Formats: sequence, C-alpha cells, structure tokens
Amino acid sequence: MTAADTIRHALDRVAALRSEAAGDARLLQGLKAVKRLQARRFAGTYGDLLATKAFAAPTHFFLHELYSERDFSDRDQQFARIAGALQTFFPAQVVSTAVALAELHAQTEVLDLAMAQAWCALDGNDVPRYINAWRSVGSLAIRQAQLQAVLDIGAQLDRLTRTPGLRMTLRMMRGPAKVAGLASLQAFLEAGFDTFAGMGGKGAQAREFLNTIAQRETHWIEALFNAPVVACETELHQCLGKAL
Repeated sequence: MTAADTIRHALDRVAALRSEAAGDARLLQGLKAVKRLQARRFAGTYGDLLATKAFAAPTHFFLHELYSERDFSDRDQQFARIAGALQTFFPAQVVSTAVALAELHAQTEVLDLAMAQAWCALDGNDVPRYINAWRSVGSLAIRQAQLQAVLDIGAQLDRLTRTPGLRMTLRMMRGPAKVAGLASLQAFLEAGFDTFAGMGGKGAQAREFLNTIAQRETHWIEALFNAPVVACETELHQCLGKAL
C-alpha cells in the first residue's frame, strides 16, 4: 500500500467512526465526554510545562494538535485531498511523518469510540466512569503502542527541522495552500515545524520534552489499568483539578 493509500484508508476509517457516533445522540455525547475528560487530564498533567519558556510552545502544540477534543474534520479532509501529492512535493521524511500522523489519528479514534461505548454502558460520576471504561477497552500493550506512536511523531518533527530548505518550502506553500483550501493543514505543518525548530540544544530540548511525555504518560497508562481504583480516582481528581 502506498503512503497516499495508507493516509486515505486511515482517514476514511476516522470519517466512518465519526459518522457512527453522529448517528447516535447518546454515543456522541459519550464520545464528547471522554474526549473532554482526556483533554482536561492532559492539561492537568502538563500544566507545569505550559508555564515554562522552553516547553510552553511544544506542550501547547501537543495539547491542541494531537490530544485536543477539537473537531479535526477540516484538516483531515484537506490531508486526504493532498495525500497523493505528498510523495511528489515533499521529502520522504515528511511523507513518513504524515503517514504516522494519519495512522495515529485513526488508532486514537478507534480507542475513543470504544471508550465512549463503554462509558454509555456505565453510570456514576465522571472519574470512576472513565476509569472503568478505560479498563474495559484495549490493553496495556495497545495503549503503550499508542504512546510510542505519539513519541515517534514528535521525534520525526524534530528531525524535520534539520532538513535543509524545508522551512522555506513550507513558507512558499502558504499562498497556494490557502487558494487550494488547505489552510488548516498548512497551519498544522508550520506549527509543528516551528514548535520543534524553536527548541534549542540541537535536539536536546526536544528529547527532554519527549522523555517527559514518555514518563508521565507511561505512569498514567499503568495507573489507569493497574492501580487500586480508589488511589487512581484520587490521583485523577487531583490532576483534573489542576486543569481548572
């Protein structure tokens, strides 16, 4: 399967999942609740990084472009439209990153919809409901693979900042992208590039940032699966409180 076919297949899967949720009002509300709580958990987990000069920009990028509860339909449609052109106009490293992003997006939507289905079958307050839904969906290995995909994309974006001429290419695309109705995708590409280019130390800060994500997310994955329920609820409540 070509890179373009892989991207289209992943985004078609995302569109089908969204259509399934949109056709069931209760499921859609459950999906929104799951995504909203996850976005708050991420914000609470990384609030300290948002307050630092070195890591505010990359943290904001991850929270809003990869972990957000936002609707990415416009960006996905634009992404799918130029999937075939990616291999023609972009270096292989960019194509690889684009494929990884599309596959991560599909994997995340599959897990989120499964969480929403479990959420709808449960009663009670949001925190215990979320933990029980989490434990009924997927596995430790699946969640670890999802995290590794996020880390790999971050590492790829960091490497792209050292690709000669790529930033100039992105700037030159700005006008044509707007005319072609691809402004949302263009903004994402530029934001990702600029975020990692803005970190110093020839990749050292990027590695520190990604290592922090790896450590904190690994902790949450293991806690949500294996920690005593009361302890997990307490920690999650505390985390959500930091996001308010």
